[in-house]
Amino acid sequence: MPRENMNDLIAFVTIAREGNFTRAAGKLGVSQSALSHTLRGLETRLGIRLLTRTTRSVAPTEAGERLLRTVAPRFDEIDAELLALTELRDKPSGTIRITTGEHAANTVLWPVIEKLLPLYPDITVEITVDYSLTNIVSERYDAGVRLGEQVAKDMIAIRIGPDMRMVPVGTPDYFAKRDIPVVPQDLTAHNCINLRLPTSGTIYAWEFEKQGRELKVRVDGQLVFNSLPQVMTAVLAGVGVGFLPIDLVQPHVDAGRLVMVLADWCEPYPGYHLYYPSRRQHSAAFSVIVDALRYRGER
Repeated sequence: MPRENMNDLIAFVTIAREGNFTRAAGKLGVSQSALSHTLRGLETRLGIRLLTRTTRSVAPTEAGERLLRTVAPRFDEIDAELLALTELRDKPSGTIRITTGEHAANTVLWPVIEKLLPLYPDITVEITVDYSLTNIVSERYDAGVRLGEQVAKDMIAIRIGPDMRMVPVGTPDYFAKRDIPVVPQDLTAHNCINLRLPTSGTIYAWEFEKQGRELKVRVDGQLVFNSLPQVMTAVLAGVGVGFLPIDLVQPHVDAGRLVMVLADWCEPYPGYHLYYPSRRQHSAAFSVIVDALRYRGER
């Protein structure tokens, strides 16, 4: 491929990703007019329009989207390989971007990252709390953290935490005024604190299992949240019953602030995994992060 074609493709990818000629020109270190001229030349040689321009933004056409999907990952791989070669002679360095949920960020990522960063001062870790199942390739994350059952099959998944259990809990005062649930269906008579799933927008149905029998119970109550810390706050306030990870509630149960119910219906399930694309060449910094997070038993 002639060098000018390579430079033109880099220009196109940068404009498409930035969605703006001014930002793309700044990133490439060229003038906006020169960048516009480069793109017009590429479109002329290909005989097809790649970008749709408006007064406020720039967006790929159907042909542009196809070219972007094909070409952009190749440039990312080249950049990653060059970075990896550089790090053969240097200390692990660079920014590692990870998308995760709040619970995993607090209970799995942070305890490891806190100890790791002082050992590697040239590594920067960017953690984005996002409850949706973010496409880490298109959003240019190095990795994501999700429950094992949520990881796509075409990703490499590394276990970074123990199995999890979700359990129903409430305060002693709350249960003093109501019957203790004996089977999951009894929860329908309680004021339960619901969780709205960000991916589907639906209310999470509480999942139970006992001796191979699985149940999903749709509960009702006066409160709905979209994150676990708010559910915990409401439960501790005595508002109702919450369905929460056992690692969050166990200290409160041990201290007598909360009562756990239906524990025999709460089976463990695969915990958090770090996942990333299999075809991407990763940096030495990324390898350090993966090795540190890898689950080897109780931390």
